Amino acid sequence: MRQNLHAVTLVVPDYDAAIAFYTQVLNFALKQDIDLGDDKRWVLVSPPGSDSGSLLLAQADGPNQIAAVGNQTGGRVGFFLQTDDFKRDHAAMRAKGVHFEEDPRREPYGTVAVWRDPFGNRWDLIQFS
Repeated sequence: MRQNLHAVTLVVPDYDAAIAFYTQVLNFALKQDIDLGDDKRWVLVSPPGSDSGSLLLAQADGPNQIAAVGNQTGGRVGFFLQTDDFKRDHAAMRAKGVHFEEDPRREPYGTVAVWRDPFGNRWDLIQFS
């Protein structure tokens, strides 16, 4: 048996703003952007070099989804961007205005720093040891 995690939904306030951030600031690849009608789209983005796992960017629809933007994990770090070169990616992200909540720190599992996307979602940038 073989399985993998195909995508995780990230509720965002606007498709185009989210696409712009993830593709222009983080250099994610836009894998799909399909018009589904009724102002809905199937939008998948993936980190550079990733062969599996994507974010499904879903524009908030209705008050409950709008309230969840930026707080989908109850204030916890909910997303983990793994890198093969922490210093390179940390510097590039800071140069593009990404807000880091802390300085990089060493943990038993690797180097990590918490950052937020422009919608309020908390992420770890992480390089495993």
